[in-house]
Amino acid sequence: MMISQARHQAQQSQAKVKATKPKYRQGVLGFLLLLPSVLVLGVFVFYPMVKTLWLSTQLTDLAGHPIKFIGLRNFRNLILSDSFITSFTVTVVFVVFTTFLTIIISYMLAIFASQRIRGIAVFRTIFSSTMGVSVTVASILWLFIFNPQIGLLSKLLSQLHLPPINWLSDPIWSLVAIIGTTVWMNLGFAFLVLLGAIQAISEDLYRVADLDGASKLLRLRKITLPATKPTTFFVTVVTLINAFQTFGQVDILTAGGPDYHTNLLVYAIYQDAFVNHSVGRASAQSVILTLIIMLCTVIQFRVNKRRADKNAK
Repeated sequence: MMISQARHQAQQSQAKVKATKPKYRQGVLGFLLLLPSVLVLGVFVFYPMVKTLWLSTQLTDLAGHPIKFIGLRNFRNLILSDSFITSFTVTVVFVVFTTFLTIIISYMLAIFASQRIRGIAVFRTIFSSTMGVSVTVASILWLFIFNPQIGLLSKLLSQLHLPPINWLSDPIWSLVAIIGTTVWMNLGFAFLVLLGAIQAISEDLYRVADLDGASKLLRLRKITLPATKPTTFFVTVVTLINAFQTFGQVDILTAGGPDYHTNLLVYAIYQDAFVNHSVGRASAQSVILTLIIMLCTVIQFRVNKRRADKNAK
């Protein structure tokens, strides 16, 4: 009896060992599969984030090497700096107008391109073509368009007998030029995503609306807008983050001028780090910019979640 019990226990222990081995192997395999991604994220994302946070509390020399720990003094100096306040204000205005105009214009283009009319594929190609243009090429193109002597806009104003505009040297119009260029560059991606969302709406909903005699505006309010809310939210978040990270067009068109009126935060970080050699100040601005983007994203997700819960009820 005791011998049979011992054999039974031995068999159970062997079964447990055999069952444990596949789980252990799966765990090791999963770790090995994740290891490349973890290494890449660690080297190119997490390490720079920690290093930037550390440098924001340091006084650095011209080579960017830390000299002395100064705590939050870099942040205090930024808040008291007129140039930073100007850059922050300009960035907020730029992000708000760029995001709003991109969403509105791309949504209107997507609604137009979703119509079943002859030759609409040509317009879809034209509207999405900005995705294939790099930031550098697009900025140089718009640099010629904004040229006060040979630019297309200047010639158009001359034909309309309107006074010329210094698009890239006037404090107000230079920001308008940067906003317009950025909106044009972002339209392709936003248009394609919104067009896909609109085309995914069931045609039966529109047929029922037509039978009820609903107008196009009512169909837009009651069917199209509610059905594309998640996609619109996604495009808004992506556009907002991209607007905060704008750099290339500012560098090529205005170089942050005139008088800091297009000196967005990302360009100010570049200037402080690589031109003024103030790495500590640049790192502090990077931390502030990261916190702003995180805050805006969290607020957008909270608002979207509340609306979704309200509609579910």
